[in-house]
Amino acid sequence: MKQRADNVIRVGPAAEKVREDFLHWQCRIRQMAMRDGSGRPSPGMRPAVLAEDESELHPGIMIVIHKSEPEHTTSLFRHQVMKTQDPVERWEKAIEHMAAGYFQKSTEFDERLTALFGPAAPISDTMLSHGRVLLDFAEYGQRFQLPVSVVELPEHDPLYQSTYWHNRLFNPNMPAGVRILCFTPDWRRAQVDAA
Repeated sequence: MKQRADNVIRVGPAAEKVREDFLHWQCRIRQMAMRDGSGRPSPGMRPAVLAEDESELHPGIMIVIHKSEPEHTTSLFRHQVMKTQDPVERWEKAIEHMAAGYFQKSTEFDERLTALFGPAAPISDTMLSHGRVLLDFAEYGQRFQLPVSVVELPEHDPLYQSTYWHNRLFNPNMPAGVRILCFTPDWRRAQVDAA
């Protein structure tokens, strides 16, 4: 990636365009993963985590994107998890739902991103102690480096619930005491590159 130009700040429509382009790209690669990859996360869903000086803190964390009003999909995810104890059936239902229309309209997605971590994952505390990190997404010749603020979500938060039940669809063996972090991008300072 090119040297960061921290003195360049997008305003108004330019910052909004980066946000729209990122969410459109994320929806597209996620829909492809559901339709062509049996739901396996692709590299563009697992950004590297960098400190603000661009030193690597973690090679890749799994990011979840959410509908702007996640309560309906959270309810659907919870229902699918509780409906069956068969992890294969859960997986198939999740893929069926997400491959259909779930990622069809990127304008329906919130700009905040989340990730779930085990209770003893040291990267959680590392990111929280930094307060701000860079998430470096790359796939299919497209790259977004997003400066984000990092906070831990309480269990009652709608994005916590959405993240938790989304992950339960795909991982029936989640440990107790998981932690969910929320990342809010600063679109004005994002770096975008296309190969």
